[in-house]
Amino acid sequence: MELTLIRHLPTEWNEKGVLQGSKDIPIIELTDANKKAIETNKKLLKPTYSLILTSELSRTQQTAKCYGYERFKIEPLLNELNFGEFEGKEKRLLTETYKDEWFTRPGEIMLGEKISNLEKRVHTFLHKYKDFESILVFGHGSWIRACVSCLTFGAINNMNQLEIKNNQLLTINVREEEHKIERHHI
Repeated sequence: MELTLIRHLPTEWNEKGVLQGSKDIPIIELTDANKKAIETNKKLLKPTYSLILTSELSRTQQTAKCYGYERFKIEPLLNELNFGEFEGKEKRLLTETYKDEWFTRPGEIMLGEKISNLEKRVHTFLHKYKDFESILVFGHGSWIRACVSCLTFGAINNMNQLEIKNNQLLTINVREEEHKIERHHI
């Protein structure tokens, strides 16, 4: 399966460095830089995909529409990590609270959901869609980082050592039998 992942466009909370998680925060008005980045990313996209997916949160659906996709399937497995009490707060508070554990053993952390549940959602997603040739996903930072960490390292332990910026595009060829990355474009 060829999996193309695009993190949603910026929101006001992204601009402030505040964790959104399960909060349904809309994207901000597109800047000229955002529009230019979308056009650059569009050149890397295939003319057609077997499936186009978003999470249940409006920021991913709004991003898909900014790319010109009006028809997509909403997939709850793609929902962002629920950060619990840290939603609406600066990300640095989370990293200061969990320190090294956040960067090396995130699966042991319980926020609004246990982070290991995110890993289960990623694996469930990969298994559910393994027979599709090409999928375009408009998703969230934690979900995309967890997916890349699972495919690259076999678990989510490295997810918080990765950075996926808003509107960043990543294409991965996934082999089901190993859940390994063959090649990728960042």
